[in-house]
Amino acid sequence: MKRRLGVKHSVLAFGAALLLSLAACSGGSGAPTPTSTAPAASTSSATNAAPVTLTLWHNYGTEANAQVTQALVKAYHAAHPNVTIEIVSQPADNYFALLKTAAVAGNGPDIMTMWTGLFALQNQQYLEPLNSYIPADSLSKFNGIDWCSKGLKMSEGAICVPLDIQHYNGFYNKALFAKAGITSFPTTWDEFMTACQKLKAAGIQPLAYGTGGQALNAGFYPYYDLSYMMMFMSVSDWKDLYSGKMSWTDPKVVAQLTKWASLKSKGYTNSDVLTNTDSVAQFEAGKAAMTLEGSWDYKEFHDKMADNVGVFVPPFSDAPIKGVVEFPGNGFGVTSYSSHKADAAAFLAWIGTADAQKIIADGGLIPTV
Repeated sequence: MKRRLGVKHSVLAFGAALLLSLAACSGGSGAPTPTSTAPAASTSSATNAAPVTLTLWHNYGTEANAQVTQALVKAYHAAHPNVTIEIVSQPADNYFALLKTAAVAGNGPDIMTMWTGLFALQNQQYLEPLNSYIPADSLSKFNGIDWCSKGLKMSEGAICVPLDIQHYNGFYNKALFAKAGITSFPTTWDEFMTACQKLKAAGIQPLAYGTGGQALNAGFYPYYDLSYMMMFMSVSDWKDLYSGKMSWTDPKVVAQLTKWASLKSKGYTNSDVLTNTDSVAQFEAGKAAMTLEGSWDYKEFHDKMADNVGVFVPPFSDAPIKGVVEFPGNGFGVTSYSSHKADAAAFLAWIGTADAQKIIADGGLIPTV
């Protein structure tokens, strides 16, 4: 998310089940006649087809997802010269409000970025169902398509397609760890606290917190951490938290959050965690030993820090965690009020092709097919 999310990104946000919040909105009503009679499932349109201009909104800022979107649009136009897609980068802090306002007026984009899961479900009245445009076998190739569908089941109707698969994870500066005498990355709460203490004693800020790579206003962005803190219980039981069967004031939940909050009270984080917008830049500049982000930053951190950057699973557990939180954090949908639904859906179908998936991979994101 940001997304993640995009991602960009991106947000109930804790993991495969609570990624339900990394979803998005859009929409309106009405079904104007598409400008092209070719089925949108087709990944190649006739060169003599009537010219059409589509508008695409995103909230990616300048992160990798934005660059990949630009590359996809450019490549699609090269293969389909009759289709022009105009990209509009919208402010992220009120992106979904802008989408909803445009949907009510029926004057928004043809294609929009959205976060998957609950956001898509909450705004499905503004999203065009894709099953009548894109064959089921094509939709099913997208890993995580259920999170882009009504009822979180593709069989009930896909309302978007995912752009990339995302991981929540941490990044650390190897040189700073070596300076503090830390030879292996900690895997439990106790080991992590000890490592933070060593870093602080060496004059190194252990953690940089803030909005990070998310295209959002300044504000705390703790979803990555929460995903791993809740791994004291099985992922299949996470639904108990959002169904109310398990209270957020349960002693086990409180114990996890108390340990996590002590990172700030012990001085292991920057003091301005609630307003900091420079956590990524601080980490890249060596002003902090660690930051919590995700797979959307793999390429940027490697480009900026080369082999000095390492990746870790947040060790917010009394026992080592054996997995990572993975989900499709965001994707693209077609507005239900678009006058060019078939043409817009054709672009979404094309994203599942080998050519498009290579563009996504070359941009540093994890392809979904």
